[in-house]
Amino acid sequence: MADTDFNYREIITKAICGKGKKFSQTAHSISPTHKPSSILGCWVINHKFRTHYNKDVVVVEGTYDINTWYSYSNNTKTEVVTETVSYRDEIALTIKDKNVLSDKMDVYAHELQEPNSLEANISPNGNKIVVQVEREFLVELVGDTKVKVQVDEDGVLEEDWDDDLDEAFEDLDSEFLVGELEE
Repeated sequence: MADTDFNYREIITKAICGKGKKFSQTAHSISPTHKPSSILGCWVINHKFRTHYNKDVVVVEGTYDINTWYSYSNNTKTEVVTETVSYRDEIALTIKDKNVLSDKMDVYAHELQEPNSLEANISPNGNKIVVQVEREFLVELVGDTKVKVQVDEDGVLEEDWDDDLDEAFEDLDSEFLVGELEE
């Protein structure tokens, strides 16, 4: 073994081993109780999701409630219709560590854009409401990986460290808190 082989060490550590990001827009068809005359408002609430890692993608599956306030009977009455919808996003990993030691990974998903409604319109046949929803996720995989570090054989000597500490403590005012403690 050459002498330079001892200048490097391989360390196994947990690190971010993969990253991916995805922006999605989805059209949901909502079925109101009455034939809508106009849309008065629309919002998305109660978002829940879970993730899992599958080969080179992270799968995000979730649900949210779409609340749509609309008028009916020629704009004489109003009602809010609520529908829970589900989605499934597959997020490809754009960055992947080639030194990963195992397929067992922890998945972390961050909502860059919570689901929110962009637009709500009455469908062409007039019986449904079509809601456009956007969302965006950033996912990270954390797992065991191997890194190589260079070892500095000369390093910092212990006596040098002690001299540096002694110099740092020389200017320390030992009476600094005396007045504070007596009060």
